[in-house]
Amino acid sequence: MSQEPSETLLFPYRVLDLTDEKGFLCGKILGDMGADVVKIEPPGGDPSRRIGPFYKDIPDPEKSLYWFAYNTSKRGITLNIETADGRELFKRLVGRADLVIESSPPGTMEGLGLGYAVLRELNPGLILTSITPYGQDGPYRDYKGADIVCWALGGMAFLCGDPDRAPLQVSFPQSYLHAAAEAAAASNLALYHRKNTGEGQHIDVSAQACVPWCTMNALEFWPLNRSIITRAGPYRHRPAVNARDRQIWPCKDGYVHFLMMGGIVADYMTRLVAWMDEEGAADEYIKEIKWAEFDMAYLPQSVYDALEEPIGKFFMRYTMKELYEEAVRRRVQLYPVCNAREIVESPQLEARNFWQEVEHPELKTTITYPGAFLKVTGAKCGISRRAPLIGEHNEEIFCGELGLKREELVLLRQAGVI
Repeated sequence: MSQEPSETLLFPYRVLDLTDEKGFLCGKILGDMGADVVKIEPPGGDPSRRIGPFYKDIPDPEKSLYWFAYNTSKRGITLNIETADGRELFKRLVGRADLVIESSPPGTMEGLGLGYAVLRELNPGLILTSITPYGQDGPYRDYKGADIVCWALGGMAFLCGDPDRAPLQVSFPQSYLHAAAEAAAASNLALYHRKNTGEGQHIDVSAQACVPWCTMNALEFWPLNRSIITRAGPYRHRPAVNARDRQIWPCKDGYVHFLMMGGIVADYMTRLVAWMDEEGAADEYIKEIKWAEFDMAYLPQSVYDALEEPIGKFFMRYTMKELYEEAVRRRVQLYPVCNAREIVESPQLEARNFWQEVEHPELKTTITYPGAFLKVTGAKCGISRRAPLIGEHNEEIFCGELGLKREELVLLRQAGVI
């Protein structure tokens, strides 16, 4: 299912991907955009291949669904850059590359003699993108940082969870994914800069620094109002009066998102109350409310609770689908909280041909993947190949591109270089 190179966004750029979990998504995004991404693993395969779940629950480094998800659109080689021969081969690859992305601790690449200053001498236009927990400088530079640590130090853990319980991590790692996505965006900008100036760059991405961008306006509340937004479970915290209003509402078969609003944006509240009144679910109090005069920021909790009760009971009469379809018809701002099955079955994503069936000949099957995150006139974006097997393209790259003989590959393998 390879794409024609001329039809992709990032042809003919070459990317050498040295990342671990902190940066896998960066290489995948660049690969989906059409770059030739070469994933470089240590001999025997990347440790993340042992992260489950596995295809048909069979633990196997060639069947990790985690590896599958974040390494599509890449070719793969094995190379030990901690050996002298491995470093020399890597330098030869750098001479043919446009981008190197890596996620080793600060100073590691320099310690191997592969820092940006050295790589720039080999290839003056090279772009090096480094993804680390805290960046290349600062007092935390040398600290280790698991995803949950960066999530917490970036401020998001404090906002997630119920107010009477400890902060939460989102169920799947997030800070690394944000860092990798930002790294992909920055790498594209650096390529554009190089096109205009001929200059390469060293991009320094901190996972911790990427997380505050996800907090929306929570951070601004402190310098502006000296108030701290706290976690509120299915509610939203209103610091002006230390109150809360519900955002996630239960219904007959799941949950919907709905936010009660006042002021000039509150026309849909009038339409909701009219809908409730038609169904005999609106009490006299809620029917008398002048929504355009409501200032939700300063609404006392007691008033909000009196409004929440009839709305909550009304939503429990219907399924997510029933609520959503009628809300669309009546122009009420409400939408379902979808689980994985409902996302896969989304008619909107289906209409956009979002899902991609990717062939896995080694498994004798195809697997459905999320596809392109954008559409561009005149170019394609999406998965071009499944994630590579361990050392799958060693011969193709070392022999076909660097000119090594097969006998040399055997010796390099025996020496632990590839």
